[in-house]
Amino acid sequence: MKLSRWIFLLLAGLALNCPSAWALEFYYRFRAGDRYRILSTVHHDIFVNRRFSFRSEIVNRIAVEVTEVTGTSARLSATFQSAERTVPVGVGGRMENIQGSLFEWSRNYYSKFEQDRLGHVTVPPQYFKPMVRNVPVFPDRRLDVGDFWSAPGLIVHDFRYSLGIPEPFKIPLHALYTYLGEREWRGRRYPAFSVSYRVSYRPRLVSPAVFPRRIEVSSDKIIFWDPQMGQIVAYEESFRTILELSNGDVWEYRGRAEAEVVESPPMDREEMLREIAGDIAGIPDATVRITGEGIVISLEDIQFAPDSPVLLPGELAKLDIIAEILMRHPDRDILVAGHTALAGTPEGRLQLSVERAGAVADYLLRRGVRAPERIVIRGYGAERPIADNATEEGMRRNRRVEIIILEH
Repeated sequence: MKLSRWIFLLLAGLALNCPSAWALEFYYRFRAGDRYRILSTVHHDIFVNRRFSFRSEIVNRIAVEVTEVTGTSARLSATFQSAERTVPVGVGGRMENIQGSLFEWSRNYYSKFEQDRLGHVTVPPQYFKPMVRNVPVFPDRRLDVGDFWSAPGLIVHDFRYSLGIPEPFKIPLHALYTYLGEREWRGRRYPAFSVSYRVSYRPRLVSPAVFPRRIEVSSDKIIFWDPQMGQIVAYEESFRTILELSNGDVWEYRGRAEAEVVESPPMDREEMLREIAGDIAGIPDATVRITGEGIVISLEDIQFAPDSPVLLPGELAKLDIIAEILMRHPDRDILVAGHTALAGTPEGRLQLSVERAGAVADYLLRRGVRAPERIVIRGYGAERPIADNATEEGMRRNRRVEIIILEH
């Protein structure tokens, strides 16, 4: 045999038995003390009994901390916060522009769980989050482009508020994966893989109240991976969920989602406090303080038209100063919280506090301090007084709006 042919056959044999230059082993890397945020946006259309009902956007902010690393596994703590904006069907089936509405706080969850290097999670039974568990899960081997694998997972729903089911509602799934090689995301190329699952589940549940008879879920996702960090960079997803209830109603959710992971270094809270205190020194009845959420700028006795969310013109100069402060800290999200004095009905107080928070947030948005998905509004009504509502002075202080620069 000629030497050149022998070398060719040898190299061909090595190519068949060795992974290519694109081969990669996927696994999580954990470092105690690491903190990061997962920011996801969900866009979906909701159909009730096969008729289009409304369009919704949900922003999820997940703050994760690696609290302990043992071998190749880690303990993590996470806070899950969601906010939503919706647009109902108008007269004649027309839709309003969802871009004109504000994101309103929806839910907060806290969770602790364990995760190993391949992605398997162990979550104590009292926690509702993460919602999708053991996705992704990796095989313990190197993967070449085009390789595929599969693994079981779990979807966990919180039906406490909608259906009165007190425990986390768990739906098994089986996910299929394919290593796609490098794909581009926001101008950079990352190793990527697809994950898909289809679920058709009929729970064995009978309840005096309404309960789910059938749940169907389909999801197709592309996940971008950073092998140096050992972490997901981002993902893009299309999905469809059908929920058939025991009362005959059928809810269907169709949409898409995207998410990115953002490193989250801690704030220098004391320095920010000193800086902002100087900036607001000329604003009457304005204070700043540190809380567990971040830095809170409180505007007490901010003036609106009576029983209205309409800001009086003289208040806009205060908000211009606040806008300048917020633009100096562009990497942090904002929560605008409205509070009222103890007057009127609880429902009326709550609604007014939401609307007044919305008025302030809308002005800040128009000043360009953040993109809409990075400002959330929340109303507390009279639930969190800072002074005695029995006095006029106390009621004046309790009528306030707080702008919180969030730590996570």
